[in-house]
This record gives sequence, C-alpha cells and structure tokens, in this order.
Amino acid sequence: MHIDKTKEPLDGVKCVVNTCHYHVMGDQCSASKIEIQPRNASSTEETDCGTFRPNDDGMK
Repeated sequence: MHIDKTKEPLDGVKCVVNTCHYHVMGDQCSASKIEIQPRNASSTEETDCGTFRPNDDGMK
C-alpha cells in the first residue's frame, strides 16, 4: 500500500509514533489518508495503524 505524504497534517488525527515516516512535529500525521485495521476488532488492543511506515531518516 502506497500512501502519499502531504505538506499539511490530517485534521483531527493525533499520532505520537515519532518513528513513522508520516509523523510531523506536534504529534501530527502527514499521510494523505490512514488505514486502521483489522475489520473485526473488538478492542483497542486489537487495532493497529496499517499506514505505519518506518521513518527513512531514523528517529527524530
């Protein structure tokens, strides 16, 4: 799955994963869209961000 990185963060999306390619200062996400999975999750612990991609630049 290829998601574009944008210049503007996604409104209303908070992301504290600073090792992600889409993370920007202020705990925001610069992905053009996000995917949360799996479909039939029944708790927070069962969900994950399918958009996550390791940061090419290493940790910020």
